[in-house]
Amino acid sequence: MRTSLALVQLTQLLLLFFHPALSAPQSFPKSGNGLWYTQPGNIWSREWLPIGNGYLAGDLAMLPGGTTQETIQLNIESLWSGGPFADPSYNGGNKQPSEQAATAQLMKSIRQTIFESPTGDIDDIEGLTTDAGQYGSYAGSGHLLASMNINGTVSNYSRWLDLDQALVRTSWNQNSINILRTSFCSNPTRACVQHVKTDASTLPDLQFAFSVDLESGLPAPNITCLSQNSLLVTGLVSQTPPGMAYALIFNTFATSSKAILQCIQQPVASGRPPNATLHVLSANESANQEAWITWTGDTEYDMNAGDAAHNFSFRGESPVTKLHASQSLKDLSDYAALLDQHTKDIKSVLLTPFALDLGQVPDFDSPTDVIKSQYSIDGPKSNAYLDWLTFNYGRYLLASSSRGALPANLQGKWANGVGNAWSADYHSNINIQMNYWIAEMTGLSDLTLPLFDYFEKTWAPRGAETAQVLYNISRGWVTHNEMNIFGHTGMKGGGNTAEWANYPESAVWMMFHVWDHFDHTNDVKWWKEQGWPLVKGVASFHLDKLIPDQHFNDSTLVANPCNSPEQAPITLGCAHAQQVIWQLFNAVEKGFAASGDSDTDFLAEVKAVRTKMDKGLKIGSWGQLQEWKVEKDSPTDTHRHLSHLIGLYPGYAIANFDSSPSVQGNGLAKNYQKDQVLVAASVSLEHRGNGTGPDADSGWEKAWRAAAWAQLANSSMFYHELSFALHENFGANLFSLYDPADADPVFQIDANFGYPAAVMNALLQAPDVASLGTPLVITILPALPSQWPTGSIRGARVRGGISVDVQWSKGNPTSVTLDVDSGANVRQRPVQVVHNKRVIASFTTSPGLKKFISGF
Repeated sequence: MRTSLALVQLTQLLLLFFHPALSAPQSFPKSGNGLWYTQPGNIWSREWLPIGNGYLAGDLAMLPGGTTQETIQLNIESLWSGGPFADPSYNGGNKQPSEQAATAQLMKSIRQTIFESPTGDIDDIEGLTTDAGQYGSYAGSGHLLASMNINGTVSNYSRWLDLDQALVRTSWNQNSINILRTSFCSNPTRACVQHVKTDASTLPDLQFAFSVDLESGLPAPNITCLSQNSLLVTGLVSQTPPGMAYALIFNTFATSSKAILQCIQQPVASGRPPNATLHVLSANESANQEAWITWTGDTEYDMNAGDAAHNFSFRGESPVTKLHASQSLKDLSDYAALLDQHTKDIKSVLLTPFALDLGQVPDFDSPTDVIKSQYSIDGPKSNAYLDWLTFNYGRYLLASSSRGALPANLQGKWANGVGNAWSADYHSNINIQMNYWIAEMTGLSDLTLPLFDYFEKTWAPRGAETAQVLYNISRGWVTHNEMNIFGHTGMKGGGNTAEWANYPESAVWMMFHVWDHFDHTNDVKWWKEQGWPLVKGVASFHLDKLIPDQHFNDSTLVANPCNSPEQAPITLGCAHAQQVIWQLFNAVEKGFAASGDSDTDFLAEVKAVRTKMDKGLKIGSWGQLQEWKVEKDSPTDTHRHLSHLIGLYPGYAIANFDSSPSVQGNGLAKNYQKDQVLVAASVSLEHRGNGTGPDADSGWEKAWRAAAWAQLANSSMFYHELSFALHENFGANLFSLYDPADADPVFQIDANFGYPAAVMNALLQAPDVASLGTPLVITILPALPSQWPTGSIRGARVRGGISVDVQWSKGNPTSVTLDVDSGANVRQRPVQVVHNKRVIASFTTSPGLKKFISGF
């Protein structure tokens, strides 16, 4: 059964004897930076509260019963069904080598048919796709049921998420005892913790049980005692076929020397796997009794074994071996030290050096669900508090889900079930990209490193095979839209799936993030070792994939076949493909000198192909920027994707259009001026609608629109879309929801990350440029809405290794400080600082340079 359905009846019972608190809990952050509630959680995606450290994640809700009980949904970042664990012949969705010649002939036929078609398209390319096979899904790993042996009327109940310290807490009074539960996941120890404290001399007896009953489809594991205070869970994510193995170790501790810690093997029916529970039996000693449970978890997955040398097995040591090798009870047995270590660590990530102030006034008298219900589209200045919380929440979620070995997936690292919507995978035509839009600019640059490891170790190895067998290209590598943790790089089939699967530009878009990391950090060592090889590999493939346009015969190079992501036409010269490949080639030229690469022939080839390629910019018959080179645009197309506007945001092919013939002012864009291109983009954006077309109702599409309107300096449309997204698509727990009208909607985390990215784009812009000699334009408060008349940014990062502080009042900046990093790796580049279309400062970067601007 679904977790939420099981909770409904229990929560109704709890509400009969709970008396809601009248104000925020006493230990709620004084900054107001948190979410709090006077009632327990019910629906998982709307109301449960998340914790995570990258390696592990969990969601918490409190349930009633004969005892007070809290349920924690457990997640291990690498627990997936499918892949080579379920099918040893799994090959990443690729064609077989024996099919290469026939596939090459089919590709040639498809391209020729598209070129010769009067409408420049074809109906079907199913022959290029491959059945998904054991693609699998990110999977939940059961629940921890924490029970307390206490009865009686409950009062002063509160639960809250402290975003300053990354803690979830629940407090209440029962039988004249004040009880506080604190839960968190510590990145330094890779462990999660739940701590219980009372102000009485006796702590109610505690019981901890692991359960898969709420995780439909997860086979019953073996649950055994390791010691008097330690329990081991070992299981498989699937039984038929056998899937990946996982393990969890739970340990209990208590401050009282008189407390009894027990692990008890439970009787089970014949043929059932063993089961055990942990118990903390308290004793009278002194006031303020405390006990806690910790858990660590792992799987047998090893990303380093995802290459040909390891037969793409992705199989490493047993999870039990890993846990025993990494676990130190000493690190977990001192709760005060554990908590202190965790809070210092999370503050170093989230609170320094970056901070944002939107002039918000915290509301300590209204629970977050009430504040959310009162939030309005295009609302008053009081909206700023929830806007600010949602911004901070996005950064919290990224820090909680991208500090492990794998990057944040479609649900971060939180999942409620063995099979999840869209497999909770790495959709790579907007979703995984949006996950990381905020990272570089808001001081979370290190959180992108798991993303780049993931590309290097799962995309590139299999992607080289895909390049060979699907495209007959022997250099570089390619991926498509839907990606798991097993290197599924083939074109995922199961019918005519072109609008989703035909996306060989997925890795191209992701190279934006690779280049941006270097452009913001000037980390030459990383660039040489990882960044440049990734960029070069993807660029090498697309040098060979672009072909002369035989439809228009205009001497340009185009992608064929191409789909504008999730749009149906299978055609040539899609604007999206052309724009992103052009940007990739620019990154090659800009990054070549720092790479240490001596392959000047490669650089010359990139420059030559870039000159010939169609740039993906053409103004259509109704003033729109065309999505396809052959005009197919409809004024009534309100599709969720803004694929042909990628050059507006997050790219720069539109935002920084350069009419010079040597840059973009050739081919179809000849004689265009920047203003014309921007007007055409705004026409397309307006006709695309508000993000509630007939094909979806998700938050990410609204967040993308908000960021795009901000790029056009349209503050009213920016805030309309931003507030519309928050009003429409965010739950009471501020999870972003797909199809929010559903009683039990799908959690889809990308809008949680897209929302703060859109906010930043309204406050501070520094889009990329085609060459290092082109001035980097930093625009201050380009789309500041009236709802945030006063505020500040501290420690924002922009290209060139520049930190930016901004303060504003009454809608205008009062001071701007720019600090260029010190160190030999800082590259000289021209910079212009702009406010209200006026250049207020110009300089050339140099190590340690500082600029202060006032008097606006």
